[in-house]
Amino acid sequence: MALTDPEAFIRANTVVTAAPLVPEIRLHLACEITPIWQATETWLAERNVEPPFWAFAWPGGRAFARHILDKPDLVAGKRVLDFAAGCGIAAIACVLAGAASVEASEIDPLALAAVALNAAANGVAVTLAADVVGEACRWDLILCGDVCYEAPMTGHIMPWLTAMAATAEVWIADPGRAYLPKSGLQAFASYRIETTLELEDRTVRDVVLYRLAGG
Repeated sequence: MALTDPEAFIRANTVVTAAPLVPEIRLHLACEITPIWQATETWLAERNVEPPFWAFAWPGGRAFARHILDKPDLVAGKRVLDFAAGCGIAAIACVLAGAASVEASEIDPLALAAVALNAAANGVAVTLAADVVGEACRWDLILCGDVCYEAPMTGHIMPWLTAMAATAEVWIADPGRAYLPKSGLQAFASYRIETTLELEDRTVRDVVLYRLAGG
C-alpha cells in the first residue's frame, strides 16, 4: 500500500502532545498508544514509509528548543535553517523566538509533512526545504540536531557544514553519538534530556551544544 496522504498518515499514527523539557511546543508524536510506536520494518515497508524519525522529539532538537526559547536574542532577527529537522521542534522554537525567517530541511517527504503539521499546530510559519547539502549559504544560523549518528551521513554533511560555518553560525546538538567530529567544535551549553529505552540505550542523555568552526 503506497502512502498517498502523508498528513492523514501522520494524524492517524501520532498524538498531539508536548515533549519533556519543552512544554511550550505542541507536536504530532508517536507514543505507546499509537500504531507506529510498535511498527516493525515490514509494517513500514508495506506503507512505503522510511523509519519515522519525524515522529519523535529527539534529544538534540529538544536541547536546541529549550536553549532558544530561554535565550531568544540568540536567534531574533536571524535567517535560520533547521537542518535535518525531524519533527521541527527547533525550527518552531526559532519562529517563537523572533527569527526573521526559518527553513526546515529534510530528505524524507513525510518528515516535511510532519514539520508543516507541527508548525500549524503552533500557529507559526516554517518554510520547507528538501536536500540543501551543496547549496550556497543563505542563512545566518544553521541548527543541526543529532546528525552524527551514522558514518555515511556524517561524512556527507560535515564538509558542507564546515564550509557554511565560514559565513554563518553552525550549531550542532549532540547527545554522545559515535561519529561526532573530534575537532573544530566549541561547546557553549549542555542539557540533561529524558529519553526512553524504546529509542535509546539509556533513560537520560547529556546533550552538548557546539559551535562549529569554519573551514
